[in-house]
Amino acid sequence: MQKGLLKTEPVAEEGEDAVTMLSAPEALTEEEQEELRRELTKVEEEIQTLSQVLAAKEKHLAELKRKLGISSLQEFKQNIAKGWQDVTATNAYKKTSETLSQAGQKASAAFSSVGSVITKKLEDVKNSPTFKSFEEKVENLKSKVGGAKPAGGDFGEVLNSTANATSTMTTEPPPEQMT
Repeated sequence: MQKGLLKTEPVAEEGEDAVTMLSAPEALTEEEQEELRRELTKVEEEIQTLSQVLAAKEKHLAELKRKLGISSLQEFKQNIAKGWQDVTATNAYKKTSETLSQAGQKASAAFSSVGSVITKKLEDVKNSPTFKSFEEKVENLKSKVGGAKPAGGDFGEVLNSTANATSTMTTEPPPEQMT
């Protein structure tokens, strides 16, 4: 076991200069300092070797991908697909998806219910005495303006024919025909 590697640093006391404490070397013997220098050199060499090995592995990886025809874009797409697959596999996603599905079903039911209520209200309005009276007045206007037509046309036809009759009555000939 090597001495000095696992020593704990003292904590600065109140009023003590922490910078001085950190920059001051520990009281090491010449032998311990030499041991640490050798270890430092060894670790630096290992880091250099690992960097070279990593660079060689990355070069080999790039060559294999090139031979297989794997482009950066394909790799990116695969990473995205894998990431999405990982996301959809999480419990949070499953719970959120289920909750949103239920909310969608409830919203759909609510909209359907609102649509039914609106349809019912429109039917009620159409069958109301006020609407019937208005419809009769439009029929009377239609018969006065457009002549006698068989009764029983639907309300949309009545409005269209009334609008057409009114527009033909009020249309003046173009200015060039007036002279």
